[in-house]
Amino acid sequence: MIASAGLALALLSGCAADSAKDTAAKVNPGGNSAAPAVTKIVVGTGTQFANICFLDDKGNLTGYDVELIREIDKRLPEYEFEFKTMDFSNLLLSLETKKIDLIAHQMEVNEERKAKFLFNDEAYNIFPNQVVVHKDRTDIQSLDDLKGKKVMVGATSNAAVLLQDYNKTNNNAIQIVYSGSGGTNDIIAQLKSGRVDATISTEFAVKQRNETIDSQQKIVGKAISNSKVYFILQKERTEVKEKVDEALRAIKKDGTLSKLSTKWLGADYTVSE
Repeated sequence: MIASAGLALALLSGCAADSAKDTAAKVNPGGNSAAPAVTKIVVGTGTQFANICFLDDKGNLTGYDVELIREIDKRLPEYEFEFKTMDFSNLLLSLETKKIDLIAHQMEVNEERKAKFLFNDEAYNIFPNQVVVHKDRTDIQSLDDLKGKKVMVGATSNAAVLLQDYNKTNNNAIQIVYSGSGGTNDIIAQLKSGRVDATISTEFAVKQRNETIDSQQKIVGKAISNSKVYFILQKERTEVKEKVDEALRAIKKDGTLSKLSTKWLGADYTVSE
């Protein structure tokens, strides 16, 4: 009886081993016993940027930048991209302190950022910055009309850099007000109440806010910039950058990027007009 039990155990062990080999063969068809290593990439993004990175009515993180990262994730099996959400104002500091590996939040290039971080090569969007005011305002039609006015923007946003650069050559004519932890919601409330006169944003963001939360905003004047948008990485992550660029080129070529832009932003913002 003991011998029979031993034989049965051996047979079961053999079956388990064969099963494990079959599983390994599916994961690694080349025949190596070790499964391929997967590197985790922590992606920093936000939850308050309409159409870009936000929580839907079920509380799920989605938007253009989020779904693009998920598409890149599908095409790079050697990496696992994991989202970490936070206030926009904390993204650059979190990258600098290595709490995240990559930022996906419509990031534009400026010299201060280039000095500290690594941008990928393939732009994935064109970001048309424009002046935004309450729908009832008629006295503001351009950037120059903001002289003597209060304009609220995110402290570390490229909109802030645009206004700061304007002030350098215009005797600090615009009073820049930086939003608090409420981010976009703070700006919407301040514009509605009249405590600030304008902000800087994009047509697709304003459209979404008006449709979903009645933000009562409108775009005025021509675009004051059409900056290209990139991902930002830690300086040393050159290999990740190259792989992300490789995936982005393929996503552009097969039309997936254009489809994502049209779905989330209402038009193809992946090329300059």
